[in-house]
Amino acid sequence: MPMYRALSLKQPWANLIRDGHKTIETRTWATPYRGELLLCASKIPAISPFGCAVCLVELVDCQPMRTRDWAKASIAPYAPAFGWHLANVRPVPPIPVVGTLKIFSVELPDLLSLEESQVNQHQKPPVDIKQSHRH
Repeated sequence: MPMYRALSLKQPWANLIRDGHKTIETRTWATPYRGELLLCASKIPAISPFGCAVCLVELVDCQPMRTRDWAKASIAPYAPAFGWHLANVRPVPPIPVVGTLKIFSVELPDLLSLEESQVNQHQKPPVDIKQSHRH
């Protein structure tokens, strides 16, 4: 099974990214990482879907937030804030994932080839990231 780099975020922001309404995720910290990132919805708040994978994205840039970026982030300005610029959003089946802070690694089936109807075949206790390597 492939290993994915992942990031947890709260709803409704995970859905806003998945649905193409939010193209910049904000964090109080920057990352040098660029590339594919699995976005996972945290369990709280319990806005569906929660506690699971939501979409794959490409993290194409990370830089301090500028005035013109805030509308694309769908959140009120705060400081310090770094904009994680996202592209190539691909929704994935809602396979349970136990997230954590920062970027983490999780092993899951090939999400892009997995059909929604196949998710139940892969339902198992949520992946425990403590057994995965953190970044």
